[in-house]
Amino acid sequence: MHVLDASAFIREYNTDGQTATVPRVREELTAESGYRFDALEGSGMHVHVPDANAIEHVERAARNSGDLNELSETDVRLLAAAFELDATLVTDDYAMQNVAERLSVSVEAIEHDGITEERDWQFQCVGCGRIYDDDPDRCPICGSDCSRKNP
Repeated sequence: MHVLDASAFIREYNTDGQTATVPRVREELTAESGYRFDALEGSGMHVHVPDANAIEHVERAARNSGDLNELSETDVRLLAAAFELDATLVTDDYAMQNVAERLSVSVEAIEHDGITEERDWQFQCVGCGRIYDDDPDRCPICGSDCSRKNP
């Protein structure tokens, strides 16, 4: 089974076999790609609502990798659906791929190469330069913004 994110509908990704997605993906699509969603749904695509425990599991993994702030609610739910359904996630989103790797969810890239390594992000204060493992949004020392960086 393949779990499709919005880019799969936008780029006219074709897969043989069973497909699934989450309801929020439909909201991200324009008219033309929305028609593709509707057609696939009409031909048997499963629209899955992931369990709250699976969503929490994904959020924890994304928080640990430093990718949580890069993921939309739709992204989290797509990851949770792929995790629950033991499916392949179809996406070009690198943050989603990084979290999928941590969850042992297989990924198929659509148009771009997939990730080549799993990353643990750090966050650096743009003001005083302090480094944090978790994203504090603002530096607790000087109050400046923090940016994500690869250690």
